[in-house]
Parts: sequence; C-alpha cells; structure tokens
Amino acid sequence: MSSSEPPWVRPVRSGNVFEETTEHLLRLLHLGTFPPGAKLPAERELAESLRVSRTTLREVLGELQKAGYVTVSRGRYGGTHVAPTLPPRRGEGALDPAEVDDLLTLRAIVEPAAAGLAAARDLSDEERQRLRDVAADCAAAGVEQYRPLDARLHLTLAELSGSPSLAGVVADVRDRVTGMLDRIPLLPPNLAHSTDQHETVVAAVLAGRQAEAREAMGEHLEGTASLLRGFLS
Repeated sequence: MSSSEPPWVRPVRSGNVFEETTEHLLRLLHLGTFPPGAKLPAERELAESLRVSRTTLREVLGELQKAGYVTVSRGRYGGTHVAPTLPPRRGEGALDPAEVDDLLTLRAIVEPAAAGLAAARDLSDEERQRLRDVAADCAAAGVEQYRPLDARLHLTLAELSGSPSLAGVVADVRDRVTGMLDRIPLLPPNLAHSTDQHETVVAAVLAGRQAEAREAMGEHLEGTASLLRGFLS
C-alpha cells in the first residue's frame, strides 16, 4: 500500500479472499469509516488498496448490495454508496465481541484436531461412505437447507475422530456457532467457497493425510470466522 492510500483500508491477508474482504468492508461500515450515505472509493482504487482483484471486489459489493448494506447507481454521478441505514443485525441484543472471539478460538482448536484424528483412523467402508454421503448432501443443498447440512458434515467429521468426548465438544461449539450464523445473511459465493473447502477436508481425511486435514479445516474455519466478525463485531 502506498503512503497516499488511506491507512484504514488494509490489504486482505490470506486465502479466504472473499470472506476477509467482506469482513473488512463490513467493519469499515460498522465503524463509520464510510458513514451512511457516503460514496465508496472508486472500484479500481479500493481493489488496489485491499490488494484484491476487481472481480472479487465486485462480487463482495454485489452481495453487500443484496444484503442492504450498499446501493449502486449508474451514470455520471453514480457509484457505490453506503445505505442510508444499515440493516439491523439478526438476533436479540448485541453479542459480546470477546465472547465471539472466545468461541471462534475454541472452534479453531477442536475442529482441526477432530479432522486430523479422523484422518489418522482406519475408517471402515461404512464410515467412509457415510462421510461421502453427508458431504454430497451438503454440496447439493440450497440456501435454505445449507446450514443444517453443513453442521451435519462437521459433526460427522468430529464423530469419525473416534473420541466421543471431542465430538461432544464440537457439537456444543457448533450449536453456539449456529446461533451466531443465524444472525448473518447467507452469501452464495461463501457457500461455493465452503463447498470447495469441504471437499479438500474430506479428501484429506479419506486419504489419511492428517496434517493436510487439520490445515484444510483450519483454513475453512477462518473464512467463517471472518464473516462472523465482519457482520457481528
């Protein structure tokens, strides 16, 4: 980033480009860096500041427009503007940012561990087919059905770890995370990204690649964490 660019528009950091770009823009809107009604920087300028492609930025802005956070107009005086009133957050009452971070930290510990343990086990043919089936159901799910089938896939991976205690912790964490997820809109690009990441995790587990399974699950959870922090923090 050059010295002339605004310091509050930082580059996106990792492989979850869509999710992290969404998180950062939402944070800027919630903090009032771009206040209601304000015009966002030109697409080229904003993409360069974030160090993301203009295609990614357009995708993110398109989803934020659908969710009611920004408006887009054409013509000489057109551009992308922050909505006059930001959409209310779902759920009753505000969440404690410290509580959100604590839960996401716990999830980032237990779910990659479960995926790694599942990859380390000599899974039976029945267990392997079960994992393939729940992954396929999740991949084929529409927006309305996605979250429960996504939860089922994550819990199946935890159960295949062979540790009932760990599976119980993952189930408790997932239940609490679902309560947070229900407060934010479902974004189709994130669903597609999640499906790709699920496939990577499942393939690593079925192939017995423990380190790859842990790493892939960790990256997947980072994307979800970015969206939660962006919408809820």
